[in-house]
Amino acid sequence: MNAQDRTALNRLISYLKPHIKLIIGSLVAMAFVAAAETSIPALMKPLLDRGFTGQLNNKLWQVPLFLVGLALVRSLAQFFSSYLLTRVINSVLLKLREQMFQTLLHAKTTFFQKNSASNLINAVVFEVNNVLSIMGGMLISLVRDSLTVVGLMGYLIYLNWKLTLVVLIIFPVIAFIMSKINRRLRSLNREQQTLTSDLAYIVEEAAAGYKIVKVHGAQEYEMKRFQAKADRLRQFALKSAVAGGLNQPITQLIASMALSVVLVIALMQSATEGTTVGGFASFITAMLLVISPLKHLADINQPLQRGLTAAEMIFDLMDQPFEEDEDRKLNMKPMGKAKGGIRFENVGFSYEQEVGRQDALRDVNLDIKPGEVVAFVGPSGGGKSTLVNLLPRFFKPTSGHIFLDDIPLEEIVLADIRKQIAFVSQDVILFNDTIAANVAYGAVGQEGIDRGRVIEALEAANLSALIKELPEGINSMVGDNGNRLSGGQRQRLAIARAIYKDAPILILDEATSALDSESERQVQDALDRLMAGRTTLVIAHRLSTIEHANRIVVLEHGQVVENGAHEELIKRDGLYANLHRIQFSNA
Repeated sequence: MNAQDRTALNRLISYLKPHIKLIIGSLVAMAFVAAAETSIPALMKPLLDRGFTGQLNNKLWQVPLFLVGLALVRSLAQFFSSYLLTRVINSVLLKLREQMFQTLLHAKTTFFQKNSASNLINAVVFEVNNVLSIMGGMLISLVRDSLTVVGLMGYLIYLNWKLTLVVLIIFPVIAFIMSKINRRLRSLNREQQTLTSDLAYIVEEAAAGYKIVKVHGAQEYEMKRFQAKADRLRQFALKSAVAGGLNQPITQLIASMALSVVLVIALMQSATEGTTVGGFASFITAMLLVISPLKHLADINQPLQRGLTAAEMIFDLMDQPFEEDEDRKLNMKPMGKAKGGIRFENVGFSYEQEVGRQDALRDVNLDIKPGEVVAFVGPSGGGKSTLVNLLPRFFKPTSGHIFLDDIPLEEIVLADIRKQIAFVSQDVILFNDTIAANVAYGAVGQEGIDRGRVIEALEAANLSALIKELPEGINSMVGDNGNRLSGGQRQRLAIARAIYKDAPILILDEATSALDSESERQVQDALDRLMAGRTTLVIAHRLSTIEHANRIVVLEHGQVVENGAHEELIKRDGLYANLHRIQFSNA
């Protein structure tokens, strides 16, 4: 086992320490199971040597009673060992899942850009369950079978130490074979893990884009894509099964060879040393009984490698750095409700994962007053979305500074920065919950929702008519990402959420671009109410929606090329005026 494996195993063991009493109870129960196994061959010697001579005739009734009692003790011990260990495993499973999800909630934005949703779902839901199920089964086998082997080997030595030496040859041979198979299994398990995530991603894409799949008649294409990945997964699963499956037959072969040698030697000893039938039968029974737990111990290798591979994936996720750790938070300034003044000073930004690409932003300087409405326009890829994503600190500038009410963002507690911002995008995200829970999103539990404010927010977002139509009102479920609502209703629900938050800064990212005229009118009316008295940053491609902004900032290739009111920029006859002419000539 290499250092990486030992680290993963030690971390798993650390989660077991709080449950040490239950584990000890399970181990004691396993010891009873092992003792019961050892008692079977030990019982055979006196039964055969004395029972067939008539010495036990007066006590024959004790034999079935003892055997039934032994079976009862073994069964109860096996049940309690499994039950106690299952309690431990499920407690650890809960703890790991909570920590993994906590990491997901606080991970950096770049982490989500590098990992697909299916990969994260696979880790949190399936891999963590797999590793604990595997490790739990492995622990039962390791402890129970090891104790059984120790007990039976001890009894074998007691009966005939010379024959036992032959049996002991099995152990180093099996260990050598397992070490050879181990490396192969490891690489196969890693590849299987990657392919499983890839397969889940194909399913996720096909399910999310089912309308596009159907309209384009792409069922055959998606099926072939799925089959190709599923077939590769099947191939690697077979390779893994072949590599792992070698353990048991090889162990059986070696054990059979050892048994053959033992039989020959035992027959030779019986002629010279007077070995009894009972002693010989007891030895052979103990030896046969030891083969089964030995096979189980040999089979531990495959699940161990699978479990350690999954554990590495889990701990890699859990070790992702948080956006802001507790130590850093202590040195930051808290902020109540901001006035809404924003200042960008020589701000530059580049995406780390896109080496060689020009900077997304360069030398951006802007001073936005509290309550001002500033629109950002320009060609696609100009840096509009990147710029506004720096404000809630989804990313940090690679150069320059951003100030909120004259305080550098990096000096303000991150949670306090985000309390100041409400966000409405064309890509509305709604949760499969009630309308009230979506509007008051972030409130903890039903008791945390101010239902009066929810109704006021819905009225301000022009959703009163919808609420009256629904039998359960604001307690109605919206469905998966709001699929029970129309596009305009979903957009207005997102606006109601922003109104409920009552943040001093508002970011609007193409909030009306995907709507029909009637829906756009209702949404724009709701947005006008929402924008009142708030510092508003608007990203827009449809220039007709931002003509009344206090200022329009034109971005091209990550730089501010124009900055001014609509009339001023039209007169300047630059990039904005050209974009305006193109849009209105097309209209």
